[in-house]
Amino acid sequence: MGDHTNNTTVVEVRDRREEIEAVEARILAELDRAGYPPSSGFAVRLAFEEAITNAFEHGHRGRPDESITVEFAVEPERVRISVEDRGPGFDPGEIPDPTLDENLDKPHGRGLMLIRSFMTDVRHNDSGNRLVMLYERPPGPTARG
Repeated sequence: MGDHTNNTTVVEVRDRREEIEAVEARILAELDRAGYPPSSGFAVRLAFEEAITNAFEHGHRGRPDESITVEFAVEPERVRISVEDRGPGFDPGEIPDPTLDENLDKPHGRGLMLIRSFMTDVRHNDSGNRLVMLYERPPGPTARG
């Protein structure tokens, strides 16, 4: 499943639950093998699911059969995941802050807010159709002791 380059796995994923779950399971298995605590798996899984959902719902609106590209690398101290769609992109600065009173009833921005709250660093490419998330291992003992 996917190509390996410098510990980075690249996978094309269609909007099919089984394909998304297969990539997610692979990322979580690598986290487990690397000794990340369960809380890290929860954070990475939630951010990954939000990123995938955004890519298909917003980036591929009107393009239901196109795949997105997922790249991931699980290293001893950090996890890097990128999700790139083939849509026109967007300006993340234009997404309303969902925590402000005037935006509480608006559905947009909550997924990106969750991603930012769980990941160490979140960036978009210039066109806004590629999200790169970085998660750094929390300090303390590993899950394996």
